[in-house]
Amino acid sequence: MASFNVRPDIDAAAGKLASTLGSKREIQRLPEVLWEGETVEMLATGIYGKGNGLLAMTSMRLIFLKHGVLSQQVEDFPFSKISSVQWSGGMLSGSLSVFTSGNKAEIKSIPKADGKALADKLRSHIATGAAPAPAPAVGAQQDVGSRLATLDQLRAAGAITDAEYQDRRTQILNSI
Repeated sequence: MASFNVRPDIDAAAGKLASTLGSKREIQRLPEVLWEGETVEMLATGIYGKGNGLLAMTSMRLIFLKHGVLSQQVEDFPFSKISSVQWSGGMLSGSLSVFTSGNKAEIKSIPKADGKALADKLRSHIATGAAPAPAPAVGAQQDVGSRLATLDQLRAAGAITDAEYQDRRTQILNSI
């Protein structure tokens, strides 16, 4: 598999892809659409709307990213808005249907192994997110710790400059 050197979480997820064909540009651009503290758990390639793109399941949402030369597309599905997920697989690939607020998004031509694993993990996310428990004060400290750890990884990977690191670190610590 190709090495991307984008960010440790993205590199790890990209390394598990069956194929990166048609998604290399999207993998490189993925950090631009991620929220602060958001980490990538799984990736898959597929077709949604008008073209091939990258499906990224993060710690907070499902994102479809297409970054072509002439057009770009980003659509996200926060876990709290997803009501159900349907996977239908064929011999080599399948389709993932995501139902949100009466709407249906269908991502097609996802490699079978990637799509099934992503659908299963997505179901787990929305099942556990259906009735969130109040977070204890310790959880907030762990969240800050994980945000700082992610920030350290970004700096170590060269994804952010030392100045950006210091600015973001200050913002995280001031949020306590």
